[in-house]
Amino acid sequence: MKQKTVAPSIGILLTLSILHGLNDALQSAVTASYPLLKNDLMLSFSQVGLITLTYQISASVFQPIIGFFYDRHPYVWSLPVGSCFTMVGFISLAFATTLFWAMCSVFMVGIGSSTLHPEASRLTSIASGGKRGMAQSLFQVGGNLGGAIGPLLVAFWAAPYGRQYISFFSILPFIAIIVAIPVCRWYKNRLQLFKQENTAMKVRTESPLPMKTVIFSIGILLLLIFSKYVYISSLSSYYTFYLIEKFGVDIQESQIYLFVFLGATAIGTLAGGPVGDKIGRKYVIWVSILGAAPFTLLMPHVNLFWTVVMSFFIGLIISSAFPAILLYAQELLPYKLGLVSGLFFGFAFGIAGIASAILGKTADLYGLETIYRVCAYMPLLGIITCFLPDLKKIKSKDRDH
Repeated sequence: MKQKTVAPSIGILLTLSILHGLNDALQSAVTASYPLLKNDLMLSFSQVGLITLTYQISASVFQPIIGFFYDRHPYVWSLPVGSCFTMVGFISLAFATTLFWAMCSVFMVGIGSSTLHPEASRLTSIASGGKRGMAQSLFQVGGNLGGAIGPLLVAFWAAPYGRQYISFFSILPFIAIIVAIPVCRWYKNRLQLFKQENTAMKVRTESPLPMKTVIFSIGILLLLIFSKYVYISSLSSYYTFYLIEKFGVDIQESQIYLFVFLGATAIGTLAGGPVGDKIGRKYVIWVSILGAAPFTLLMPHVNLFWTVVMSFFIGLIISSAFPAILLYAQELLPYKLGLVSGLFFGFAFGIAGIASAILGKTADLYGLETIYRVCAYMPLLGIITCFLPDLKKIKSKDRDH
């Protein structure tokens, strides 16, 4: 049974992208503030890893649960509620005086992120009008742009004046609450329309593959997420420390170099969805994971200039993977959009958190450079993409028949 589609709601898609950007600006601001937290609270790298683990668990374990719940019981005002958690968490983080207090603060921020990602991703699919690749890339690039801005906020606002100035970042979730109101109203109207037409948002659409193949393919996709986010975690959590230790840059300069990497991920994300619509998501996944390997393998062995250049190309290439992977998974289970979105966003965050904690301990024991030499091999796991079915060819055959 085919779902009824409408023209893309561009205004709603842009708003969801902005909301994603505001959320991820704060997410990256949390990791960018680690040098400040480490200095203020006299933390070890292992303790920094624990903070990241706490944040990523709260922003991951709850995502598939929230996605599954809202698939069954849609709630119009879920996005503003999530922003309230983020606001409280960030104000608390600015004044935390103990490791436990800092962990509780980032836990609150994680709950807000855990609410936004599955809900906003599902709404993006509803508003796409069938152009899901374009819509998902637009949604993702908002998050990547926000993620790139976060370190700049820390570099130019908090780093020169003190960690307490992080409290001013709570303005962003307040703005998100205001921006989300038109989306909530649009969502309410859509829910009423679905009820009137007697077509629930959870209407069952057939999967293009047998369930055994679907489960196998989901497992491959999760392994690819694992390979990507272990490496991404090494950059997002410890790249600034690596630059400071190896090349002697200051905190402010290291945040600018982090912005170069995160900005590259925003540029690359724009290509993942639309290109996948045209040539098939399997090929985008293949190139975006495996194609980053030459640059990750070179980066630990070059000077500061080429390190920044390598990080740019890594971000540019690897960033197109997630929208392609998420859309591939949604096409495998088209009647569980919230659950699938929550599962993959949550798994990505969870892997990043666990990896950050392990990498922090590794850095304490063997040095920061070691983690980049080891993690450089993770993109080679992209070779397992060859085991994924080509959904584009399968759908073409179905249409021919």
